[in-house]
Amino acid sequence: MLSRVAPWLASRSEAADGISVRVLGEADTRALRVLAMEDPVANVFILAHLDSSGSAAPTSGGASVFGVFDGDSLVGACWAGANLVPVQLDPELASRVAAAAHRAGRRYASIFGPAATVLALHSRLEQLGHFAHEVRSDQPLLAISGPPAVEPNPQLGFGNMADFDRILPACAAMFEEEVGYSPFLGSEDFYSRRVAGLIRQGHSLVHIDAGGKVKFKAELGAVTAQATQVQGVWMNPEYRGLGLSAGYMAAVVVLAQQFAPVTSLYVNDYNTKARATYERVGFERLGTFATVLY
Repeated sequence: MLSRVAPWLASRSEAADGISVRVLGEADTRALRVLAMEDPVANVFILAHLDSSGSAAPTSGGASVFGVFDGDSLVGACWAGANLVPVQLDPELASRVAAAAHRAGRRYASIFGPAATVLALHSRLEQLGHFAHEVRSDQPLLAISGPPAVEPNPQLGFGNMADFDRILPACAAMFEEEVGYSPFLGSEDFYSRRVAGLIRQGHSLVHIDAGGKVKFKAELGAVTAQATQVQGVWMNPEYRGLGLSAGYMAAVVVLAQQFAPVTSLYVNDYNTKARATYERVGFERLGTFATVLY
């Protein structure tokens, strides 16, 4: 009986074409780093994780990395923690990773990364019952190396823990504007610890005005020796429309370049004002990301 059924089993079909998916371990660390370094800007998230943890093995918090193998060669991967983040993963192999992620039984807040692969993961996960809250399918991936094209605002600096109670509400306001709900839903502690961690790492960039209000802020969400990825860009509504954004973003570039030569970010295609600002500062398009929010 088994001989009649086995040819139709998923594991049998994967073995037949030499492709397999498994959770990576300590021994796979070097292979994952080599894979991610094929595009150190697009893969800055996983490279930053490897820099901080030193390992491809599952974390104490339960996050892991799925590796896609062609025989013994690692040909693609995907971080699976609170979010799914593909790493040099061919869209044609995304369905196998999506199936593995589904079997893991986790709930994912989002998928983000190169658009074709993200959308392929989303398509398969949707078939498996994971329905998205929003799909942002066209997010230009931008980067700059060298000096910005406009004068940086010298008032932007690194945040410090003495200003945590001012920075946290600004971060929460940005999050709610961006995704449509509060980051404090469920637990305020997790998001607060994330913001505090960025401040302690020196990855929080902020200008607080004379009245104690955050005027502008951004974070370096991922940092390696090759590249940084800017996230959480936010201007206090009281100061919007005054032509200040370009100077602040130029300052972000200058501060980020203390860590790495390339400063990157991705932006919604429909955010024409932000895209115009980034272009004015000197950012150039490298590719296209997508984000799926659950």
